Amino acid sequence: MFWGSRKPALVGIDVSSTAVKLLELSKSSGRVASQHRVESYAVEPLPANAVVENNIADVGAVGEAIRSALKRSGSKAKRAALAVSGSAVITKVISMPASLSDREMEDQIELEADQYIPYPLEEVNLDFQKLGPSQANPDMMDILLAASRSENVDDRVAALEVAGLTAAVVDIEAYAMESACRLLGDQLPDSGRDQTIAVADVGAATTTLHVLHDLRIVYTREQNFGGRLLTEEIQRRYGLSYEEAGMAKRQGGLPDNYAPEVLEPFKEAMAQQISRSLQFFFSSSAFNSIDHIVMAGGSSSISGVDDAVEERVGVPAIIANPFAEMSLSSRIKAQKLSSDAPAMMIACGLALRSFD
Repeated sequence: MFWGSRKPALVGIDVSSTAVKLLELSKSSGRVASQHRVESYAVEPLPANAVVENNIADVGAVGEAIRSALKRSGSKAKRAALAVSGSAVITKVISMPASLSDREMEDQIELEADQYIPYPLEEVNLDFQKLGPSQANPDMMDILLAASRSENVDDRVAALEVAGLTAAVVDIEAYAMESACRLLGDQLPDSGRDQTIAVADVGAATTTLHVLHDLRIVYTREQNFGGRLLTEEIQRRYGLSYEEAGMAKRQGGLPDNYAPEVLEPFKEAMAQQISRSLQFFFSSSAFNSIDHIVMAGGSSSISGVDDAVEERVGVPAIIANPFAEMSLSSRIKAQKLSSDAPAMMIACGLALRSFD
């Protein structure tokens, strides 16, 4: 192992509609390959309506949840990476002369940005990233331009400050997912290279379909479908409160008719939603097939959803586990982390920013 000056620890924090997910990774450089290690993690539930439609409605409540997650995880980090959802971001690929310096590109983008952004520039946070030489003209550089309304970023930064953390990175969820998918390695044919992979991130309220080709995001679309529908059906069917229904969903103990009459129809509905999203992708892109489906998000922890999706769509499906090839610190409970793994993909992609 080679020792060098270690960067200050950075935690990845994913703020979803129902929970805060926090993750800290470390990395050792050996002679064969770099090894990631999970140093700390926690999942902390959020009060109802603290986050509404991907926007933080109660900064204080989200900040306290982050503080609680940080304390429970045992992390000593003071810096964090977080992300805004794709629906809150405008992205556009533009081409600029490759001969320009970073500073010249920045000046040029600021001059031209109002052509691409439908909001007053003083109301947005703007950033760009070089993608590489343009295929159409090698003298030009493709640039990814990303902009989000300032309030989307400011509310997340403010929630971190409530928890005593500093925002070191504000990313976009789709690109955090892209980074995490590179860790799936042996779970994908050829580690995903030259493959078209669909990632169905099924959360509590929203399902986001990401499609990657050669491990690069080429498509993202959100739709209103998630595990909350299953919780509400349990609540209605068995006369429970919403909180009791959520607990029963996670811990079991429901009547014998739960699996055939409630759970199986939900899994079928999830598979149908993913199939429809893929048809929409095919109709609006140059792609007409995918090679693999990766199931992510909290609802993907439900036993058998990969089989239901595989049967419906007709391509192999797996449950995401970005930690499969990582070592774990002694404070991590392996079984718990494995159960939470599908829901930790975005947090994992953000935690990887520690090594940029």
